[in-house]
This record gives sequence, structure tokens and C-alpha cells, in this order.
Amino acid sequence: MQRKLMQKLIRWKDEPDRMPLLIYGARQVGKTWLLDTFGKQNFEDTIYVNFETDSRLSTSFAENLNPRFLLNILETYYNKRIYPQRTLIIFDEIQACERALTSLKYFCEQAPEYTIVAAGSLLGVAVNREKYSFPVGKIEMLTLYPLDFEEFLWASGLERLATEIRTAYDTDTPLPEALHYKALEQYKYYLILGGMPHAVNAYLKELRLIDAINVQSVIQNSYIADMSKYASPSEATKVMACFNSIPSQLAKENHKFQYKVVQTGGSATIFGASIDWLTAAGVVMKCHKIEHGIMPPAVYQNLSCFKLYMGDIGLLTLKSRISPHSILSDIEGNLFVGSIAENYVAQTLKTNGYDLYYWESKNQAEVDFVIQRDEQIIPIEVKSGIHTRSRSLSVYVSKYKPAFSIRLSAKNFGVKNNIKSVPLYAAFCL
Repeated sequence: MQRKLMQKLIRWKDEPDRMPLLIYGARQVGKTWLLDTFGKQNFEDTIYVNFETDSRLSTSFAENLNPRFLLNILETYYNKRIYPQRTLIIFDEIQACERALTSLKYFCEQAPEYTIVAAGSLLGVAVNREKYSFPVGKIEMLTLYPLDFEEFLWASGLERLATEIRTAYDTDTPLPEALHYKALEQYKYYLILGGMPHAVNAYLKELRLIDAINVQSVIQNSYIADMSKYASPSEATKVMACFNSIPSQLAKENHKFQYKVVQTGGSATIFGASIDWLTAAGVVMKCHKIEHGIMPPAVYQNLSCFKLYMGDIGLLTLKSRISPHSILSDIEGNLFVGSIAENYVAQTLKTNGYDLYYWESKNQAEVDFVIQRDEQIIPIEVKSGIHTRSRSLSVYVSKYKPAFSIRLSAKNFGVKNNIKSVPLYAAFCL
């Protein structure tokens, strides 16, 4: 598979004042494969340390954080010489060894010539622990998300289709009908398969959806196991309850997260920390409400009003138990497909580096997403099918007069009334 983050890793490797790198990402998004491939393609040798399976090494970090001491331990343990610039050192599942994360500070200060990258499945959860010493200012950080739709096309051998989609987006030129419908078909499969690399690979081997669904079930179970392992027993129950409520939250006409859907009488006091846990673990994404479509949006967000989306669209499809047939046969045949399309767009925007916001005006009008691009705020409306009439976008445009608006739907590319029509499959171009 090709991952876009690889280019950022290569640029990091070539930086003259490079600091140790920390890769964030939810479980099973492909961090280990990416770093292993990065090492094989760009270094003479790799030292791979997995702190979950090589737990004995944790005692060495508990003894001494001096880089020279640790390098000697690693060379002896793996029977390999570690050379500056030529050997990549990978600290994987670093959340299992808190001292290893702290050691990155000392590698930055005392041994910057060595190339070190760390990754972990629950780093966001781990760094919130009181005893965790996070090396602020001594590391660089990147986040790996599930495959986006463009990476999914690459993995499927459809690189030329991905290129045609980008060209059509840049020129606002409709794709030929044959390519448009082929892209829509692939988009529907992506809604089912999602972007977890193992699930995508399982499907591509024999093109059987059930193979991918079986892998997704294993991944979902691993998420649940993490909730029990990395949260206290009482907190784990609340985390699971919030996690299990997501399809119901998105099925409501108003997708705003409501604690009472989790449990009668639920409140932020009871479940707020649980949602923070899910967000820190990369399992879900928060989209905050803003009440004014003016710069900067972060200033006008309402922290108590938010929507909650799954971090991977395939896992939402699995969890909602909507049949693949409902998605493949008629994209407008099931009301929940609209919620799935909205989650897909949220995931894509987050992957592209946007903070997630939606706009609402006194419960009378709502725009699905607004993004900040340079000094502009662009409203984005999401429609799962070809019927795109909407009053809310008109209300927003009339009030704030943005440079242009974007409508994502099953329609082809085009521009009309200062609204840029973008097919859902081209959301990765935003």
C-alpha cells in the first residue's frame, strides 16, 4: 500500500535539526507497517522494539535514561551495531513503557545524531496519566489515520482514476459518466470497507466483503479490549456505553451528541471523561458547534455542543449493522446512509488536517461542516444522493457571504450559484 504520510517521514529524515518523531494513531491504522517499510526503504538497518512483546526492556529504561546506556543495551539485546543516520530505531507500542517516551527528550538533547521514531496505539490516553512525563518541545509529532479514499483507490490498483478525480476537482470539469459511476461504486465499497489496512487487504485478496467484515469485527473487539485494559473498571463501562451509542446518536435527526441517549439521566459530569478517552484513543472524532461563521472559528465554538463521529467509516458501518446491500444498491434507499456519508466526510476532513466544526443558528438552520482555509471560512453541505436542495446552506450564505460554498453529493463536478459541486468520492481533494 501507498501511504501519504510516507513522504512526511522522508522529509523528517532529511531535516538537519531533526528531533525524535512520535506517530499518533488509533489501533490498526497501519503504524507498524508504515515504520517498518520506511526503515527498509531508507536505512541500512532497523532496530525494532515493541514494548508490549519485549517488556523486559522496560526495566532498562527504568534504570537509566542516558542515551549511551540505552544504546548499549539495545545493541547487546539485538546483537546489532547502531550507527547514527544509518540505523532507524523504532519504539513501538511505547504507551506500554512510560519511561521510553520520557527518554526521547534525552535522545533529542544528548544524542540527536541517532534516528528514532516512536509509535503507540493509545498514546493520547497514556499521556493523560499523571505520572507520564511528556517530552514537550523535544519531539516532532505526526498522526496516521485510516486509509483515505484516494489511498483506497491506490491500493485497489486504480491510481489513474484517482488522478482523473483530482484533475476534475481542480478544473471543475465533470468526469465522463463512465468514470463518475465507477468512482461512485468504489466510494460505496469504501463506506463498507473503511480504511483499516488489514480489512482492505482482506477484501482485495478475493474481493469478498465477508473477509473484510471479519477483520473489522476483530479490530472492533480489540478496541473494546483496550477500554477494559487501559481504563479503570468503572470508567471502562462508561466508555463502552458511549462507544455503543454512536450509531444511535447519528441516527437522530439532530446529530448533536446527547448524553441521555447513552443513559437516562446521563450528563457531561458522568460521561464527559469517557468521551475524552475515546477521542484521545483515536476511536472517535469530535465536531464542535460554532454559532458565527466568522474568523477565527475556534473562538466561536460551543464546547458543550458537539457531534461525535467514528474514526473509521467501515467500523461505523459494521457497528450500525446496516447491510452492505443497502449501501451498494441504492445510496438513498436508507436514511442512515446520510449519516454514514456525513461520518465519511468528517473522517476525510480530519485526515486532511482540518479542525471539525458545524454551524447552527438558533435551531433553525444547520450546515454540516465549516472549514477554515487560510483566512476564509468555507461552508460544506453533505448530501448522500443526487437530491441536493437545502435551505440551511442558503441561510448561511445569505448571512455570511462566503467566497464560495461546497456541496458534496452523488452529483458530478460543476459550479452553480457560487456553489462548488463536488462528488462525495472527491472529498479527499478538499
